[in-house]
Amino acid sequence: MCGIFGLVNRRGSDQPPLDGAAILASLRHRGPDDSGSAQIEGGDLRCSFHQTRLSILDLSPAGHQPMATADGRYWVVFNGEIYNHADLRAELEMSGAHFRSRCDTEVALEAYVAWGAACLPRFRGM
Repeated sequence: MCGIFGLVNRRGSDQPPLDGAAILASLRHRGPDDSGSAQIEGGDLRCSFHQTRLSILDLSPAGHQPMATADGRYWVVFNGEIYNHADLRAELEMSGAHFRSRCDTEVALEAYVAWGAACLPRFRGM
């Protein structure tokens, strides 16, 4: 189980800054193994992602979230399990994808990069 918090707002809005430490503390019971935050800005949007993680598939720091693609263009926070992630990873690697972790989160991220929203029906899991 993981804890996820996200907020998207427009730059220059009157939204007060978030207390990331307080958000992560409130989620800690949902994922005691790791936690992370990311602030991403693009165009006129500002996104804030916070996540606590219960490590299941990849216990190493390589499974840290929020997770970004190598170029930083795409980001994900994920809670669930993709049972067929090994098969999807193999297919993506044959197409040239490179992976830094052994977790299904990165498979979901790279699948989105490769296939867009068409990746969703290919996932088997929860």
